[in-house]
Amino acid sequence: MPASALMNVMIGAARKAGRSLARDFGEVENLQVSVKGPANFVTAADLRAEEIIFAELSKARPGYGFLMEERGEVEGADRTHRWIVDPLDGTTNFLHSIPIFAVAIALEREGDLVAGLIYNPVMNETFTAEKGQGAFLNDRRIRVAARAELGTAVIGTGVPHSGRPGHEQFLREVRAVMASSAGVRRTGSAALDLAWTAAGRFDGFWESNLRPWDMAAGIILTKEAGGYATDMNGKDKIFETGSIVAGNETIQLKLLKILKSANAPAPSPAKTG
Repeated sequence: MPASALMNVMIGAARKAGRSLARDFGEVENLQVSVKGPANFVTAADLRAEEIIFAELSKARPGYGFLMEERGEVEGADRTHRWIVDPLDGTTNFLHSIPIFAVAIALEREGDLVAGLIYNPVMNETFTAEKGQGAFLNDRRIRVAARAELGTAVIGTGVPHSGRPGHEQFLREVRAVMASSAGVRRTGSAALDLAWTAAGRFDGFWESNLRPWDMAAGIILTKEAGGYATDMNGKDKIFETGSIVAGNETIQLKLLKILKSANAPAPSPAKTG
């Protein structure tokens, strides 16, 4: 299926930013031996990629607003459209020369997600979706996995890193999911976790304490691939709560049930006497 004019704009911006990231990624391994390490270099790579995307999308669609990881909210003259952008999702992977990271771009129209793209420049994989048009990987149609039993399912997740809340909650959740599934995987990129769920590589995905730019493109990809995505309460408040549970209809519901049970308050001890 030929890409639309809108998707061609998004692909062009993502691939131009991806080329910049790929060049910088080639330098990261050399920087590992430096005393200071490559952290500042990676921050600069992130900012360069975001600047490229901002310039390309602004030129193609003047007036659209932005929500970006580094710049934050940028209001546009056109209040009905907003780009949601993560120029480098998987920064820690990038920092350690692990080739699992992505550019993520989504478009909102009047608060509704209408297009999404996730691009891994190292693997040359471009996941795209537009509302009502299906989801694709490098022009090949993709769908969520068809497995219905958690016992045969591989589930993706994200682990709260140092300084982030939710460690105890995550430990309860992962213990419950591990006991019920064929395996749990952590890639280090929520955007790619959702793209891989849309493509059927993962059967489901859950994570908390995310930001809109981590999830926006992956949400529409999952839905256009025939899947479901809600917050941890089973509601459509993903951006507000920062939580997401995704998968095909059956796996997503089973994941929700397990996670709800894992986070249920412990019963009060019975009174005696």
